[in-house]
This record gives sequence, C-alpha cells and structure tokens, in this order.
Amino acid sequence: MGRIKTILVKRTAIEIFKQHPDEVKSDFDSNKKIATFYADIPSKKLKNSIAGYLTRLKKQKELKEKK
Repeated sequence: MGRIKTILVKRTAIEIFKQHPDEVKSDFDSNKKIATFYADIPSKKLKNSIAGYLTRLKKQKELKEKK
C-alpha cells in the first residue's frame, strides 16, 4: 500500500493538470519545475508530493489512451 495524498495535494495537482495538460510530463523532475512555476508552494515536501501526483495522473492518462 502506498501513502495517502491529502486533499490539498490532489486539488492542486488536478488544477495544474487540467490547466496545463500538455506541459505535464511523465517525468518527476520536470513536474517539480512545473509545480513550482504554476503554484505557490511553501515547502519542499509539499512540492514533491504534488509533482509525484502529477506524474501519476499523467501515467494514468497515457495508459487510458493506449487501451
């Protein structure tokens, strides 16, 4: 089992994903830069959580498109 993401992490990541879907990549490091650029994130841990969830959303979308 993985860690449960908070509502703040999910809401922020989903908003970024909906507003900028073509800029979000399936690469964690590039998503850290995107999260920092589009959202005012106070801590490193929160930034990494949002970037990780963005990566997960992108990979899920890619899997749906393959099927």
